[in-house]
Amino acid sequence: MKPLITALVDTYNHERYIEQALVSVLEQGFSPAELEIVVVDDGSTDNTASIIQKFEPRVRHIRKKNGGQASAFNAGFAETSGEIVALLDGDDWWAEGKLAAVLKAFDQHPEAAAVSHAYYQFNEGAEEAKLFGPEKEILLNLATPDAAHAALSAWAFLQTSALSVRRRLLEAVMPIPEVLVFSADSPIAITAMAMGALVLPQPLSYYRFHSSNLYAVGADREKLRRKSEIDEAMYEVLYPLLFRLGVSSASASALLEQGAIEASRFRLRTFGGPRRKTFQTEMRVFHSDFKKPSIGYLLFKYLVMGGATLLLPPQRFYQMRDWYARHNLGRFRGWFVRGGVELGGRLPEADKGLPSRVK
Repeated sequence: MKPLITALVDTYNHERYIEQALVSVLEQGFSPAELEIVVVDDGSTDNTASIIQKFEPRVRHIRKKNGGQASAFNAGFAETSGEIVALLDGDDWWAEGKLAAVLKAFDQHPEAAAVSHAYYQFNEGAEEAKLFGPEKEILLNLATPDAAHAALSAWAFLQTSALSVRRRLLEAVMPIPEVLVFSADSPIAITAMAMGALVLPQPLSYYRFHSSNLYAVGADREKLRRKSEIDEAMYEVLYPLLFRLGVSSASASALLEQGAIEASRFRLRTFGGPRRKTFQTEMRVFHSDFKKPSIGYLLFKYLVMGGATLLLPPQRFYQMRDWYARHNLGRFRGWFVRGGVELGGRLPEADKGLPSRVK
């Protein structure tokens, strides 16, 4: 018999945490016939493998060459048998009763392709936990741009160790492009939104934030550069995935466009890049903010702002843009803006002379 549910654990150099993660799965109280446990070790170089071996044969241990989170998910998904797959990062852990609550939610909501829930973010350094989650049960979808805006505000609740999915969702999203060394849960999360994701208000897992998290870049500029590259790559993966799932371009833009622009701006501002890319990014911002600009404002943006992006290195351009905003120099071309607003555009924060949305 196939197990009812699979716990899929991805891990890399989690010798300090993996035992707690696996114990939290075993303490859910399900028998081997009901619960399959698959652990993918993505080439750990510490004692992670030997700790996992203590749980064999109850835990199926898959060892592979280091390739990142997407490659670990791809290897692990191929080994799962459950109709429901519950994800867990090897440095996180589940609360008691998590799987029972998730299975009950799936049973009560057959239309949902995924179930997530509130969780605690545990800050290892400060020894404190902060609650993240909705105040009440919500069902996310991408049927309309408004629904996509609502899903965007709840995206953070689809954190890896809180997310469980039906097998049909995995079949829709696999394989995940392995360029996503981390953030590989994002294709799963947006597929969940597209197919219908239920989010429970009960906190049923713990996300551990520590110095070894791939996203914890601190003052390491090289790690920050790598993170910025993966962030941009993520959006390049997500747009075609949504279109393949039948999501409209309007809903896809409502969900992804702001994040994609911010990722591109951040990388250009911080690390530079081709001037052509600065031009493309800023024109993308313009057309996202102004749907019907006046001819005058259109010419201003392309000739003045666009010209500046092509003449200046990206970092110098964004320094100039920040100076321009700080001194509120937008008032000198107010009639261009008014023309744009009168024809249905809206005035974005950056054009009001306020700081950029990119931090």
